[in-house]
Amino acid sequence: MKRIGVTGHRSIPHEAVTHVKDALHALLCGHSGSLEALSSLAAGADQLFAGIALECGAELTAVIPSGDYELGFDDEGELARYQWLRSRATQEVRMAFAHSTDEAYYAAGTYIADNCDRLVAVWDGRPARGRGGTGDIVSYAIGKGRPVTVIWRDGVQRD
Repeated sequence: MKRIGVTGHRSIPHEAVTHVKDALHALLCGHSGSLEALSSLAAGADQLFAGIALECGAELTAVIPSGDYELGFDDEGELARYQWLRSRATQEVRMAFAHSTDEAYYAAGTYIADNCDRLVAVWDGRPARGRGGTGDIVSYAIGKGRPVTVIWRDGVQRD
């Protein structure tokens, strides 16, 4: 079974969403053989990836950064999507952090990078805005020799 993990931005500009969805769909549904998708189920890229992976028949592993992770969702729709995706996961891995902190996010991201065959990064190429951000996890994965596929629409920048 091939294992594909995700790291990505919580906020994806409107101009990039269709491109990101199409690229994730092509990558995940174009895969032959069994597939396991690893995601922290955060709003934005993680939820897009997990939803598409399930549509494509992949098994989902939810990597939960902390005990109070659900409190970090600002939007009720994002929280509901998180709960729905989590309920469909075939496996759940929980990091040993009581509270959501940058260290908890970093631990979840590095767990995903350590336990996948390929990391997909929905990433604008800019440095992380906090420890455990997309740029940090991409750097970590590359440092570990993990193949990384970057998905982003050229010319689009995040706020």
